[in-house]
Amino acid sequence: MSVLRLDQASRWFGNVVAVNGISMTVRPGVTGLLGPNGAGKTTLIAMMSGFLAPSAGTVTLDDRAVWRHTDAYRDIGLVPEREISFGYLTGRQFVVANAELHGLEDPGAATERALEVVDMVEPAGRRIGTYSKGMRQRVKLASALVHDPAVLLLDEPFNGVDPRQRLHLMALLRRMGAEGRTVLFSSHILEEVEHVARQIEVVVSGRHAASGDFGQIRRLMTDRPVRYVVSTDDDRGLATGLIGEESVVAVALRPGGGLEVSVADFGTFVTRLPRLASERGIRLQELTPTDESLESVFAYLVEG
Repeated sequence: MSVLRLDQASRWFGNVVAVNGISMTVRPGVTGLLGPNGAGKTTLIAMMSGFLAPSAGTVTLDDRAVWRHTDAYRDIGLVPEREISFGYLTGRQFVVANAELHGLEDPGAATERALEVVDMVEPAGRRIGTYSKGMRQRVKLASALVHDPAVLLLDEPFNGVDPRQRLHLMALLRRMGAEGRTVLFSSHILEEVEHVARQIEVVVSGRHAASGDFGQIRRLMTDRPVRYVVSTDDDRGLATGLIGEESVVAVALRPGGGLEVSVADFGTFVTRLPRLASERGIRLQELTPTDESLESVFAYLVEG
């Protein structure tokens, strides 16, 4: 059971402060790191994984400094947000390379175990350049798991992943947390975090804004409606149905297509939307929270 701790951790780049005096503890299970784009989440994960030194304060794993501590690196698996640049490699070759870098006794066997965990054994013989976004995320996860780390850090793992792949990745993270791993993943979308993590840490503009289980965080936000853009094959039909939903504050047709929906109850809305669409024979094509509404929610957390 591994515990990550940040104690007044800061990181600045020249005159830009990316992370400002953050203290938090990440324990076994799944923790969601929530914040708008540019909040400092990627910098935090880079410090937790040992790829970036804190400019001030400390980042420790089981009371050992992470930065330049090779034993700590062996216990950490990282799934970065950036895309894999080795598109000419097969998925299997990519995972084997990481197994070899870790000096594993049997890199091939470790690779097959990791690929099986993420359900990528069959496509692993194909080049990464031919993979979908979801497949690339899963092969990155296999690479991060190949040395069986106690800690798993994932930076925006659901970005650009289709709904089916998203559900698969969410189930994987929940399972790993239940196995006793310390799992932390970042996101700027509350609903993603709610479906996976019990504990939520909120960062805004490089500062620690809130901490608690998802119920506490949601209650802080209940009086701040969030706007979504919903694209379907029958916008008017869905709008008619949404108007009668208690969780929906307002619905408007967008000039270029799609709906803008203001929502007061996140959990009820994300549960009712697919059911409502199914009942009316409507195909949902995209559901995206607007940046403006997200910024107002996070600003409210900071002010509160």
